[in-house]
Amino acid sequence: MISQKAKYALRALVVLAKAEAGRPVAISEIAGRQNIPKKFLEQILLDLNKQGVVVSRRGNQGGYMLLRPADDITFGEILRLVDGPVAPLPCLSISAYRKCEDCDGERECEIRHVFARVAEATRQILFNTTIADAVAGADLPELLTA
Repeated sequence: MISQKAKYALRALVVLAKAEAGRPVAISEIAGRQNIPKKFLEQILLDLNKQGVVVSRRGNQGGYMLLRPADDITFGEILRLVDGPVAPLPCLSISAYRKCEDCDGERECEIRHVFARVAEATRQILFNTTIADAVAGADLPELLTA
């Protein structure tokens, strides 16, 4: 499961992707359109700003904008930035590998073998689906419709 914070981050990025190019969107507008608590959204957008995903503009016409094109920001990237590793088991993490504490051996672990397939399919979808795809209403891969 993804965290509420990651879900809100993705929702906010969708709003920014739909905005007119070069027009900052106010936090209050994003919060209102996506039903996100404003204070929580401020924290999320500050984090995304520090990570180079969004940029803020101060002033009367201020707000947030995407720093990169929406087709260059993947769901996987955002989940990893907000929630950390995208893996069902620590021994399957690419960015934060850790041997499972109760493991006798990864080669023999039947559970790891199954979840390795789950992790790979999940990464395939998340790191190949962009914010632009979500805005465009891109169909789910055939993998999910089977």
